Amino acid sequence: MNCTDFREQLPDVASGAMEAPPEVEEHLANCSDCAGAWKALQQTMALLDEWQTPEPSPFFDVRIQALLREEREKRSANWFAWLRKPAFGIAATLVLAAGVGLFEGGRTPTETATKQPAEIQQQKVVAKTGTAVGDLQYLDKHMDLLQGFDALDVADDDTPQSN
Repeated sequence: MNCTDFREQLPDVASGAMEAPPEVEEHLANCSDCAGAWKALQQTMALLDEWQTPEPSPFFDVRIQALLREEREKRSANWFAWLRKPAFGIAATLVLAAGVGLFEGGRTPTETATKQPAEIQQQKVVAKTGTAVGDLQYLDKHMDLLQGFDALDVADDDTPQSN
């Protein structure tokens, strides 16, 4: 056993959590540094066993409670304390209002309220280009322009026709 292994096992052996294996006793007999550390640790443990905790003063709890009460009063006397609770309510209201505003997406209530039901029904639905409905709507809207392109007319043999 080397010194590093011994020092790793030293706290467990000294506290009684582990019984000293024979290798530890053999190492103590051969290594004077580890034997000195073992003796110092045993003396420390003996002192800790003799140590008695002091009893707190009978007025300790009363004094602690008084100090805590004083600290609470100091915090509530702060000029910013009156603003703290209403500020949370106002901030929550503003966040809620901003969320509703973003959710509505810029729609104004007058836009939808002024339209008559017939006007709403006459509005064309515009689909996105690239979808079948969107492409058909695009072709229908630009039919005159697209018919004028000779390059789009293709014969059966895949060669462009000329007029």
